[in-house]
Amino acid sequence: MKKTLLGGAMALAMAALGGAALADYPEKPVDFIVPWPPGDLEDVLTRMIADDFQKEYGVAAAVVNKPGGGGGPFPGAIEVATAPADGYTIGSFVIGVPVVGHQIGIDELSPEKFDPLGIFLTYPFVIATKGDAPYQSIDELAAYAKENDVALGHFGDVLTPTQVTKALAVDKGFEWGSDAAFDALDCNTLASGDADVINTTLQLILPCLDDVKVLAAITDERIPLVPDAPTVSELDPALNIALWNGLFVHKDTPQDVRDKIIAVAEKTVMSDRAQAVAKETGALVYWEGPEKSAARIKKDIATVADIEKKLQ
Repeated sequence: MKKTLLGGAMALAMAALGGAALADYPEKPVDFIVPWPPGDLEDVLTRMIADDFQKEYGVAAAVVNKPGGGGGPFPGAIEVATAPADGYTIGSFVIGVPVVGHQIGIDELSPEKFDPLGIFLTYPFVIATKGDAPYQSIDELAAYAKENDVALGHFGDVLTPTQVTKALAVDKGFEWGSDAAFDALDCNTLASGDADVINTTLQLILPCLDDVKVLAAITDERIPLVPDAPTVSELDPALNIALWNGLFVHKDTPQDVRDKIIAVAEKTVMSDRAQAVAKETGALVYWEGPEKSAARIKKDIATVADIEKKLQ
């Protein structure tokens, strides 16, 4: 009799545990971690995804900004890596987190901790100069810079677009006369002469686009707002890399949880309001699923390694 009672109790306990494990996701608030301050493109689009997630599943979904996501130490990524792998803490990360985060001595991110759910944004980074500059293409810039000092302005050496711009100079056989990081790179930077060439996002120079020459775009494909500007990869296939943003979860996150997040995110970024952001800013907004995103990350890791060798 005791064995029967004991067996019955164990069966009830197992059933209770199984019921908890099989509880429908999501059943509590979900956080989307953005390792940047509010207001930039990844923040705007991730907020759209969070809003739609809340409407779709009836639970609170919030964007939590954790500044420091450019070149490390990636505090937002660490929060996702150390949270339970249950889909309630989702990372909205730029290329640096999955490509180099586990390679720069951050124990919480080593070895690789994340799987991509999808990449959805390519920032509209461009290489631009004044419209009356004595060069109107990258090749003309290269020829001019071999005989003259040309000052480059950028947002910091750790960013992928800066690395690409400097590697392009190496491959084209010239050196920048000087380079400096700026907090803002816009129409005033060029007009004031603080830099001769700037590596910036297109939306920051849209007000003066008629007075600016975009020499190249550091994007996956040409930017519709400046269709005559070639991509850097057209000029130099070895530099086929861009600054992108995607959604990531811990590697141990169940597949059914991933599928529910993906279903909302893909629908959101292809919506009219998300595509309006693309049209207004020159950003590329799309959905690249888990398998293609994983392949892209693998390729980008190799490209980053090649760029580092060029810049040594």
